[in-house]
Amino acid sequence: MTTDTIEQPQPARSRAVFSQEDFGLIRTAIAHYLKEVQDQPESVKYANLYHRLGRVA
Repeated sequence: MTTDTIEQPQPARSRAVFSQEDFGLIRTAIAHYLKEVQDQPESVKYANLYHRLGRVA
């Protein structure tokens, strides 16, 4: 009995979309935008995003 092994192509390695510097720039932009929307309900989502980006940068 022969067993033929068919090799599946490996998926390409994923590449980072943003650099570490980009995260700092995005965080600064969100901080500025937070001042614009501070009295709106969506400000909570932007505040959470701001803090999450702080852990990355």
